[in-house]
Amino acid sequence: MSEAKGKTEPGEQVNIFLRLLNALGGAASSMGRDFFSTFGGLFLLFSETTLWVLKGIFVPKVRVKGENLAFQMVRVGVRAIPIVILVEMAIGMILPLQMFPKLDEFGQAEQIATINAIAAFRELGPLMTAIVLSGFAGASIAAELGTMVTSEEIEALESLALNPVRFLVVPRLLATVIMMVLLTVIADLVMIVGGWLTSLQLGIDTDVFYQMTLEAVNITGFITGLVKAAVFGLLVGLIGCYLGLSVQPWQGSEGVGKATTSTVVFSIVAIIGADAIFTVIFYAYGLFK
Repeated sequence: MSEAKGKTEPGEQVNIFLRLLNALGGAASSMGRDFFSTFGGLFLLFSETTLWVLKGIFVPKVRVKGENLAFQMVRVGVRAIPIVILVEMAIGMILPLQMFPKLDEFGQAEQIATINAIAAFRELGPLMTAIVLSGFAGASIAAELGTMVTSEEIEALESLALNPVRFLVVPRLLATVIMMVLLTVIADLVMIVGGWLTSLQLGIDTDVFYQMTLEAVNITGFITGLVKAAVFGLLVGLIGCYLGLSVQPWQGSEGVGKATTSTVVFSIVAIIGADAIFTVIFYAYGLFK
C-alpha cells in the first residue's frame, strides 16, 4: 500500500514535465521581451541623443554649453583617473611576472615588452578602463537620474518645456565618450610604465624594453584601441542614462538601487560583447598584424 503511494503515475509524470516546460517557456519568453524592450529603448534614446548632438552642430542655440560638458567630464572622468592608474599599473606589473618564467625558459624574456605593449594598446587598456568606468561613472549616472525621476525633477523639466534628453542625457553621454578615450590613453601609458618597472626587476635592459615596445606599437593598434574605447564609453553612458530614466516615481530608493546595480551588470556584459565583436572584425580585416 505504502509502495503504491510512493510511486508516481505516468500521467502525473507527464503533468510535472508539462508544468516544468511551461515554466521554462514563460521565463524564456519574459527574458526575451525584457531584452528586446531594453534594446529598443536604448536604440530610441541613442537616436534622440544623436539628433540633439547633430542639431547642436548646426544650430548653436541648442548646443551643449561648455561649462555643463566640462562639469560632467570632471565628474565622470577626471575623478576616475587615480583608480584607472592604480588598476592599470597593477596589471602592467603583474602581466610580465606571469609571462617571464616561460619566456625566459626559451630565451625570449625581452618579448615581455612586446606582449605587454600589444595587450595594453589593443585590449587591456580600453577594456579595463571601461569596466572601471562602468562602476564609477555608469552607476553614478543611473543613480543621479533615477533620483531625479523619483523626486519628480524630470516632470518639472518637462512642465517647463525642457527636453530631459537634451539637458540631461546629451552632456553625460558626450562626457563619458570623451573621457573614456582620454582615460584609455592614460591607461595605455601607465600599463607600459608598469611593465617597464617589472622588467627592471627581472634584469631586462631599459633600452631593449624601449625598442621592443616601439616595434610592437603601431598606429593601427593604437587607433583600434581608441575606437573600442569610444564605443565602450558610449555603451556605459547610454545604459546608465536609460536605466536611470527608466525608474518609476513610485519605486523610490529601491528602484534607484536596482537601476544602479543593473547598470554595472549590463554595462560589463555589453562591453565584453562589443569587445568580442570588435576583435573578430579587426582580425577578419587583418588589422592585428
